[in-house]
Amino acid sequence: MKRKLAALGCLSFIICLLNAQTYGVDTSKKVKVFILAGQSNMEGKAKLSLLEYQIEQPETKDFFKHLKKDGKWVVRDDVWINYLDRRGNLTVGYGSRNCIGPELEFGNTVGDHFKEQVLIIKTAWGGKSIGRDFRPPSSGLPSEEKLNQILKQTNERNIKRKRPEVTLDDIKETYGRFYREMMREINTTLKELKTRFPEYKGQGYEIAGFVWFQGWNDMFDKDFLADYGKHMANFIRDVRKDLKAPNMPFVIGQMGQGGVDDTGGNKQIIKDHQASMEKIPEFKGNVKVVRTDVFWDKKAAELVKNWRDHIEEWNKVGSDYGYHYLGSAITFSKIGRAFGKATLELMKAGK
Repeated sequence: MKRKLAALGCLSFIICLLNAQTYGVDTSKKVKVFILAGQSNMEGKAKLSLLEYQIEQPETKDFFKHLKKDGKWVVRDDVWINYLDRRGNLTVGYGSRNCIGPELEFGNTVGDHFKEQVLIIKTAWGGKSIGRDFRPPSSGLPSEEKLNQILKQTNERNIKRKRPEVTLDDIKETYGRFYREMMREINTTLKELKTRFPEYKGQGYEIAGFVWFQGWNDMFDKDFLADYGKHMANFIRDVRKDLKAPNMPFVIGQMGQGGVDDTGGNKQIIKDHQASMEKIPEFKGNVKVVRTDVFWDKKAAELVKNWRDHIEEWNKVGSDYGYHYLGSAITFSKIGRAFGKATLELMKAGK
């Protein structure tokens, strides 16, 4: 009996080794590290229940078929992912809870390209602006007059809600808080590579690219709106400096909620700021803007109108509101692929 168990154990070990070699990871070369950052759409809002449905449907199964093998979700041991308190081999479910985001098809795209191990570090928090939350160090703080105005308004609200009053230092600390948190998460993950990913062989790593997908919250503050381009440019410079990667490929996912025909208002102002990054001389050839409006799910957009009246039909195409790209699994997958392709193009151009 013991011999049988030992034999089974050896067989299981061999099978695991064979599976691990399926992707042909070259552990003699440095791990390729890619950072995905932003707000809720980088978190990812396409529900797994929608993906589960669409992967079985005749009109969509071919688009998603590579995500399953033998009836189970594919798990890639050649692509690791660290998303705040979650980490492991890349598979479905690394978006918001029970969702996918751009990370899945981004990881599949870059993972298919490299023989080296790939690591995705995702740092994303919903409802965050670059004007305040992700404000880069080079942008500094607003004027003292502006800060005191915000302090007054904040404490007036706090008094009405019977909450503790805050200080000017408390207000100042909110500027750039999530930039600092992003950098802490990146640096901690890299420092703890062996702990977080025991399969790491100590081969070292290189920061290979950065993808930014954000913009919604800056539409609702006139100063953030006007200065988005300045903050975005400073953000690119600062992350390159802080990561000691001066020529790091940087991809910007341009806002695209509403599709190609939604061209008015503050959204277009943000989109124009984002598009302008490619025109800055120092960013030519190393920053790329990816349009996401072209991936807007028109079928889901039609059914979202009065969706409560036809909930069963709606659940077959979408899973969230318009500002989250309708929670379309197709859209988030296409966006992820486009981010991956753009990153690889920049890497090739930079050689």
